[in-house]
Amino acid sequence: MLNRRILRIKAFKVLYSNMLAGNSSLVEAQVQLEQSCEAVRDLYIYMMGIISPLTRLARERIEIAKTKFNPTEEEKHPNMKFADNALARIMDEDPDFQKLFEKKKFSWEQYDLFLKKVLNSVFTRKYYVDYMAAPESSLKADCRLFVKIFEEEFVDSEELAQILEDMSIWWNDDLAYALTWCCHSVEAIGKGARWELPALYQSDMKSGLDVESDKLFVTRLLQAAYTKYPELSALVYENVEGWDKDRLFLPDVALIVMGLAEAEAFPTIPLKVSINEYVEISKYYGTQKSRSFVNGLLDKLMQRLEADGKIRKEGKGLL
Repeated sequence: MLNRRILRIKAFKVLYSNMLAGNSSLVEAQVQLEQSCEAVRDLYIYMMGIISPLTRLARERIEIAKTKFNPTEEEKHPNMKFADNALARIMDEDPDFQKLFEKKKFSWEQYDLFLKKVLNSVFTRKYYVDYMAAPESSLKADCRLFVKIFEEEFVDSEELAQILEDMSIWWNDDLAYALTWCCHSVEAIGKGARWELPALYQSDMKSGLDVESDKLFVTRLLQAAYTKYPELSALVYENVEGWDKDRLFLPDVALIVMGLAEAEAFPTIPLKVSINEYVEISKYYGTQKSRSFVNGLLDKLMQRLEADGKIRKEGKGLL
């Protein structure tokens, strides 16, 4: 599930928050890292759990409309396509998913107003109108609809962001990635696969002797950056030119430390890969100047450490 970009971000956030708080316990930081990683999968489970509540709400609206004193013909003979969609039925009847959802003590019941707003929004969308008007009625079509719902309805929702923030301190910034995996799962179900809980790390989803453990990667990365932070951050401050050292953006310093620690700890990862990764991360967690600052200083310091023999690379394609 988690790729190395996400894992680098997780390690960076744990490193930065602990250094900012003056926490010197590596063990505690590693526990936080594991919790942060597992939280992404928990968020994925929670968002997969919205399929059935939305469907039940649509069915309830239809039943209420039928009880009106003078219902319209459409209300008397409603289009039940969404209310009877096969995906919700599959998720409701999947014992593994239901057991896990209950074990996590997850529920959407207290967020009825939010669900109603989502459903109202869905009903106005062209993708929903086209789905309801299409003669096709199939699991595949139902799954395509929910992929669109996951893609269109949640990422920019301030109300959902507040709900998730109240539920878990670890869910900040992870929604888009979790929704991507919701789409993967729904697409697979649409092709006839049964729902399966994704492995936490993408390396666990592969096979072969040459597959490197992502869990080991992120654990070693945090350990290297954490233990060498005093040394590497001092190196950053010593080599700043044209910048006010007292006003350096601390997340930038943490990113550079992460990049240098990675370069030293992982001989087979090319320097260009490490630089590019932390420059990309700086776009989301830095300022407008962070990209050029992180890129320039990482490149300069990596060359220096390589010349001093502190960075040693091996394997093909590492130049």
